[in-house]
Amino acid sequence: MPDRATPATSPASSAASASPPPSASARRSDATRAAILAAARARFAADGYERATIRAIAKDAKIDPSMVMRYHGNKESLFAAAVSVDLRLPDLSALPRDQVGHALVSHFLDLWEESGELTAILRVGVTNTAGAERLQRVFREQLLPVAQVVCPDPEQVPARAALCASQLLGLALTRYVLRIPAAVALARQEALAWLAPTVQRYLTAPSP
Repeated sequence: MPDRATPATSPASSAASASPPPSASARRSDATRAAILAAARARFAADGYERATIRAIAKDAKIDPSMVMRYHGNKESLFAAAVSVDLRLPDLSALPRDQVGHALVSHFLDLWEESGELTAILRVGVTNTAGAERLQRVFREQLLPVAQVVCPDPEQVPARAALCASQLLGLALTRYVLRIPAAVALARQEALAWLAPTVQRYLTAPSP
């Protein structure tokens, strides 16, 4: 009696059971999107919102301007996509109370040095409504909860967080956007020594 052959798995059923790899067109689309966002971040940081143009961003990304419009529709939507920022703020509840100012200022100094996106937001925020709203949202959603952990009076959290922002953004504006020589010349430890006690007082001192 002849052996019974094992039924072969059909190509169609094999294809259905395995996830297909990304197509060439999908890979090209992802690469194009990444190139647009990288070019937009750099251009917004260098030129600000008003001066940055879709044409210039497309040129930097080495694509046609129509492709930028295809993916993002307009400059405002592109800006929102390009400068989505996570401040990655430290957990102040894990620190001794008298070290929170130092930790927060140190963290922000590192961020300003590393992230062109923050510079882009700040540059745009002082000249454009969309940029100002984005900057307000970042600090409202990320700085307020951190301040709430250590502030002695919950009702004062918004005011104290705003005062902290005035110091942190003020240094960033003078050092990284306006590039005032004396602010640029400050060594990191000098800037930290000046700002940390002030931010500490804003966060934890009794109300004046």
